[in-house]
Amino acid sequence: MKLDQLENQNPNVYNKTGERLVTTEEEDDNVVDEFDSREVFDLIRDITDPEHPLTLEELHVVQESLIQVDNDNNDIQVNFTPTIPHCSMATLIGLSIRVKLLRCLPARFKVKVEVTKGTHNAENAVNKQLADKERVAAALENTHLIKVINQCIASRRSA
Repeated sequence: MKLDQLENQNPNVYNKTGERLVTTEEEDDNVVDEFDSREVFDLIRDITDPEHPLTLEELHVVQESLIQVDNDNNDIQVNFTPTIPHCSMATLIGLSIRVKLLRCLPARFKVKVEVTKGTHNAENAVNKQLADKERVAAALENTHLIKVINQCIASRRSA
């Protein structure tokens, strides 16, 4: 995509959150390790924006504070904030988040992905598309679209 075609040519770029500390304590297999918002955030933070070589975290599209996890009811709610109110990539970003979580989380979770309230001109339409299982399934059968989503969710994190 050429620079003059970008909707947001100069997005704000934010600092990344520090990595979680890995403990070396011996794990107890009898203790239930529930998912939390940070764990979900860590799964989606490195998804790249479709228009920029930046992550959704660097653009503040995803933030840990916008993720709710209810382990008891197996529900995960992720809100994301497009960089501009008229972002035409909002549905693609939402699909990328949804696909990444569906691939990484246990099947017991019901994942809901929505635009953060008041941050997009067409938030109701985008949310309706992201919540419609048939539309999501149809979108994921589109070979071009799934190729773009796979490029967005491919991990670029260096070890």
